[in-house]
Amino acid sequence: MKYFIVAGEASGDLHGSNLAKHLKLNDSNAVIQAWGGDRMGQQGVEVKKHIRELAFMGFVEVLLNIRTILRNFEVCKSQIEAFAPDALILIDYPGFNMRLAKWANKKKIKTIYYISPQVWAWKKSRVKVLRRTVDEMFTILPFEKDFYAKYGMKVHYEGHPLIDAIEDFKKNISVKKNTDDRPILALLPGSRKQEIKKMLPVMLQASDAFSDTHRIIVAALSILPKELYETTRKNVEIITDQTYNLLSDAQCAFVTSGTATLETALFKVPLVVCYKANTLSYLIARQLVGKNIKYISLVNLIAEKEICTELIQDKLTKENMIYEMKKLIPPQPLRNTMLSEYDLLYSKLGGSGASERVASKIINICKE
Repeated sequence: MKYFIVAGEASGDLHGSNLAKHLKLNDSNAVIQAWGGDRMGQQGVEVKKHIRELAFMGFVEVLLNIRTILRNFEVCKSQIEAFAPDALILIDYPGFNMRLAKWANKKKIKTIYYISPQVWAWKKSRVKVLRRTVDEMFTILPFEKDFYAKYGMKVHYEGHPLIDAIEDFKKNISVKKNTDDRPILALLPGSRKQEIKKMLPVMLQASDAFSDTHRIIVAALSILPKELYETTRKNVEIITDQTYNLLSDAQCAFVTSGTATLETALFKVPLVVCYKANTLSYLIARQLVGKNIKYISLVNLIAEKEICTELIQDKLTKENMIYEMKKLIPPQPLRNTMLSEYDLLYSKLGGSGASERVASKIINICKE
């Protein structure tokens, strides 16, 4: 069968690659095209548009790039029509993919949404759009199934695919020789240009307070320009496309809110969540987010309580970051408390095998 996957960000590329791997394992005739990144390419997927050209974040940034986004939409539609897939698989990326779902529905293309848009946080009215335009919905957060049920929408929950990605990494990790025995403070500034421009400078400023006792290492991505990570600090190391290697060795971390917060927690690394957006974008977002949404990080959302401190907008200062990070360095008791909470978080996510279960169900759906 033929599958067309649309992902617009690094996390979507990761989940799409694991899904593609199991689609191919369970469907020997699988042919997959996608909008994705290097990870999907490594699984034999024909990448028609790379995610490096797609990651726009925030309301203001989207408006500034609206012509490019609309042009991309037309290109994507034409590629899907030319390929004529048995299933269109949309991964997160809601601003683009929800619109694509409406179009696909009119074209009678079987549409599967894998990794639900966070409509529970934003516009709940969008559930009606999803119910009307999406044939099957797969969620990856445990509370999403009950949320959709309230709106009369049946969804599949097979667990979180990050567990598979991290367990696969751990199986293949090699022992590294390390000549510097200082503990590592990891800086994960995000996967988009706008995030890194806002987050990395303040992360570097805060990390100066720990440069005598820790190795300061920045997780960089090759899909982004190298100059985004440039720094005059001699005590800062930059590693590229090795985030999991970094997290497997790190003692603690400053992490930009997003999938990386959950990845860090699953590696059992205590973290401080950081986030700062364009002021106008943030104010608009605050108006749209429901009052019952107390947290922005996946770790706290899944736990339904504050495990990790979230420093957002004006609270994201060098002083606050230093203060919160000091609480996570041994022998501080908060560190052990956070690690214990991580164990409970893992159990909430449904164990391993999510990607394989989703792939199997998608294949069966396409046969119907």
